Amino acid sequence: MELSEKIKGILAALPDKPGCYLMKDADGTIIYVGKAINLKNRVRSYFQQSADHTYKTRQMVRKIRDIEWIVVASELEALILEMNLIKQHRPYYNVRLKDDKRYPYIRVHWADPCAT
Repeated sequence: MELSEKIKGILAALPDKPGCYLMKDADGTIIYVGKAINLKNRVRSYFQQSADHTYKTRQMVRKIRDIEWIVVASELEALILEMNLIKQHRPYYNVRLKDDKRYPYIRVHWADPCAT
């Protein structure tokens, strides 16, 4: 796949930090929201020739014309932000969370004693 200069520039500028990314089509519509522990590695993975992507993912990647990202302090913040962005924008390719009322998660307190 031949990448546009705009996408190449975006991929080069991605930080090695946790956050969320918003992929947009030619109309500027957000078509996918994702989260990452490392934005640079995760977003670049969509554009790797050797990546074993599903048909749906390959179709989505062909439509990407712009990518925005939001850096956060932790993986948990990225998870919560992703949930809120999906609820707000309802992207076409986020089929799993699009209709959910809330995002499931488990809260673990490391200081709590374990039941034995």
